[in-house]
Amino acid sequence: MTDFSQILNDSINLIFNLNHEYVNIILTSMIVSFFAIILSLFLSLPIAAFLSIANFKGKSLILIMFNSLMALPPVVVGLILYLLLSSQGIFSSYNLLYTVQAMIIAQTIIITPIMVSLSVESIDYYKRQYFQLLQSLHASIRIKILTLMWESRSSLLINMLAGLGRSLSEVGAIIIVGGNIAELTRTMTTGIVLETSRGELTIALSLGITLIAISISINIAAYIIKQKITYE
Repeated sequence: MTDFSQILNDSINLIFNLNHEYVNIILTSMIVSFFAIILSLFLSLPIAAFLSIANFKGKSLILIMFNSLMALPPVVVGLILYLLLSSQGIFSSYNLLYTVQAMIIAQTIIITPIMVSLSVESIDYYKRQYFQLLQSLHASIRIKILTLMWESRSSLLINMLAGLGRSLSEVGAIIIVGGNIAELTRTMTTGIVLETSRGELTIALSLGITLIAISISINIAAYIIKQKITYE
């Protein structure tokens, strides 16, 4: 118990003293997750809006595919990307393996199906309320998509926060394509894995505390937005 108390105390001190290694890991995590969620939004929102509005043969199959990809194992994504980016892969000339860019790509692939599936549900809710009105106004597909996305903006923001939380907690894919290199590709999750295996529990716990604090903050933000939607 005394040992744990000492480790916890040292971890808290490390956080408040803004240890260089600790700060670098946090910044890397936030940069990777931020750019991954931005890329995912640009990919997922137009796809989700189109899938919600359009009626075409095979739509159900595509929706099932995206729902299935929500459970895509991150280590499999990491393995496939590793094969594509390694010296024997078709994208080897870009030298992306063991870089932040490779980690961003991996996280984008993982969270995009989640964002698409959640966003289709969000847009569908407002489609049931506004679609007949938009039809009567002879609105173009572009206007329909923009209108429904605007009306569902609060729900889409919650989806984005969910995607951000998923991105921050990812470890399997990014440790494969990023290599967990100090001051380059080490994130909170990969740092926790490494430091725990090395017995450096102080920094591992400090990263764990920070990750939990960020996750709680994201959930609080999502709850506030949800309450706002409820009372609108």
